[in-house]
Amino acid sequence: MTASIPRRKGASRSADITPELLRALSLGEMETATLTESLAVDQAMLLQAVFPEDWPQLEDTAQALGRMGILKRMECLGALLWQTLGQAGWQRCLTHRSDTARGWACFMAGAQPGLGLRQRLDLVQPLADDPHFGVREWSWMGVRPHLADNLPQAVKELARWTDQPSERLRRFASEALRPRGVWCSHIAALKQQPEIALQVLEPLRADASTYVQDSVANWLNDAAKSRPDWVRALCAQWREESPVPATLRICERAQRSLKSL
Repeated sequence: MTASIPRRKGASRSADITPELLRALSLGEMETATLTESLAVDQAMLLQAVFPEDWPQLEDTAQALGRMGILKRMECLGALLWQTLGQAGWQRCLTHRSDTARGWACFMAGAQPGLGLRQRLDLVQPLADDPHFGVREWSWMGVRPHLADNLPQAVKELARWTDQPSERLRRFASEALRPRGVWCSHIAALKQQPEIALQVLEPLRADASTYVQDSVANWLNDAAKSRPDWVRALCAQWREESPVPATLRICERAQRSLKSL
C-alpha cells in the first residue's frame, strides 16, 4: 500500500487544471486530488511513462483510448496490461505513485482468468484500502462483474469484510454490490431481491464510520427505487432493534428518495 500524503485542494473545473499540473499528472509524477483531475489525465502518456520499455507493445491500444469512456478505458488497460505484462505489470501498477496506475491494477485484478472470488478479492484488498479516494472506487468497479456473476458466493465473501478494522474495507463490502451503483451496470437480481445482500448489510447497520454509513444508505436508496416497501420495512426494523445515532442516520438517508412518494 502506498503511504498517505497530505491532500491538496485540487481543481474542481477543467479550466482550473494548468498545463503544468496536467503534465505532472499524466507523467505519473503526482496523484490527482479531484475527480475532475482524474478524468483529465492523458492515460496514453501515463502508460508510456509507467512502462517505457514496453511501449511498442502497448502503443496501438493506447492511441484508441481517446474514443472510450473513462470506465471502458480503465477496463481496456487493465486487460491489456495483464495480457501483455502479467505479474510484472501488476506489481508495477500496484505500488506506483500515480493513483491512475494503481487504478489499472484494480482492473488487472478483474482481468486475471481462472481465479475464485476469494482469490480475486484478496488481490484487490490493498487497493480497496488505498489512501486515495479514486483507487478505492476503481477497486470495486474492477471486480464487480465477477461478483455480480456469482451473487451467493459474493455475499458470503463480502460478509467477511464487514468486521475489518479498516472503514475503507467495510465500505467496499457494501459499495461493491450496490444494486444500481455509479458508472457501472446494474445488478438486476439485487434490484428485485435486495434481501439477498442482508448478510452484508446487517453487520453494517450501526457502523461508527460515516463513510460506511453513507454507502449502506446509498445501497438502500438504490433498492428503494424498485422495492420501496422492503426498504421501509427494513429501516423500521433496524430503528426498533438498533436505535443508535448511526442506524438512525443510515435509515434517514436511505429513505430520502421515498419522502416525495
